[in-house]
Amino acid sequence: MVMTVLAALALTVPLALVPQGATDANASPNAVVVWDVNAQTAIWDVARQSPPQVAGRGFAMVSGAVYDAVNAIAGTPYEPYLGAPRATGRESTDAAVGTAAHRVLDAIFPAQRDRLRAQYRDWLAAIPDGPAKRGGIRVGAQAATAMIAARRDDGAFDPRPWTVGTGPGQYRPTPPDFENTGAWVGFLKPFAIPDATMFRTPGPPAVTSRAYARDFDEVKRLGSATSTARTADQTEAALWWHDRRSVSWGMKRDLAVTQGLNTLETARLYALADLTGADGAIACANDKEFWHSWRPITAIRSADTDGNPATTADPGWTPLVVTPPNPDYPSGHTCRTAAQMTAYAHFFGRDDVPFSAFSPDSGTTRRFDSFSEATAEVVEARIWAGIHFRSADVDGVGLGTAVGNHITKHYFRPRR
Repeated sequence: MVMTVLAALALTVPLALVPQGATDANASPNAVVVWDVNAQTAIWDVARQSPPQVAGRGFAMVSGAVYDAVNAIAGTPYEPYLGAPRATGRESTDAAVGTAAHRVLDAIFPAQRDRLRAQYRDWLAAIPDGPAKRGGIRVGAQAATAMIAARRDDGAFDPRPWTVGTGPGQYRPTPPDFENTGAWVGFLKPFAIPDATMFRTPGPPAVTSRAYARDFDEVKRLGSATSTARTADQTEAALWWHDRRSVSWGMKRDLAVTQGLNTLETARLYALADLTGADGAIACANDKEFWHSWRPITAIRSADTDGNPATTADPGWTPLVVTPPNPDYPSGHTCRTAAQMTAYAHFFGRDDVPFSAFSPDSGTTRRFDSFSEATAEVVEARIWAGIHFRSADVDGVGLGTAVGNHITKHYFRPRR
């Protein structure tokens, strides 16, 4: 029941709940979960930052600051991300979480200032006045200040377009809106990886190759809006994974609730998930720009120009979902998902942890018995949606896994 309520609330309005005391993990909702929902409200419900690759910057900033604040109050049992504010351990964790998250969101979204301040006031009002509350506010403010400074002039929202070509295999904007946006993600300052170019993929198959023809035929057959080969469950999965609110946010919260994580554990899990997801998206977008390969809708409609006798053009072919405004290879969704699933497996120390999430787009909940199962399904789902070739999905998993392994090896580790 708790999981269902949180999942529903996460997709509607910001939570105004009684905050959790630093020493009683079961008294009331986990502050980190509550403020993650509040972050989603600001990032998606109000600002409409989409796709998740774009929204990931804000989530990573909030989660990184919250983690540094909570970790400091807990005595810094884990390596800080940016630093550990001075703390005695007697500070209110709830005050610190709310302050860190609020100040980061306020800096990102000045147009939402009045709404965010009212939300923050309501949160603080439920925390007893005194030294613990004041201390928590101070720790949270210091963590937020460090994060805001670290992300200043990081390249966000630069208007640069994706490289567009006219030759076979080269990217060009897609219908219905023919947008060319979001290339800045590939040049955003990473959160944890040293360089966005260090995880370069081998590149898509040549358009004249047999491997390309196999990928072409598969997505043409299974990804069409009118496909009779795609099953009902495959259609549901395609819509579920394509949810613009990002079902990854629901998965993250479900893990925190169903696994009974305390505030510190949740803060560390969310920091791992959001930073690996953000850097997976950054490295992926950089790779997309490097290869700038065309999407299936362009390839299928223009197959008579690709020089491959094994492909056949269909000028009226349309995918199940609208193609995102960026190149095909590698898949941003599989990059980001694989990075996060790698982080989850590292956090829990095993792969076979069950979790689920609800998608309003598909109107369904999908459940997984392991992180590898979810990664495997998103590979197929992007083909069923008609927006990626298999090579883009598979190599995206490789890139995302490498990012996840790098970050879990170098960040958020127990202190020795």
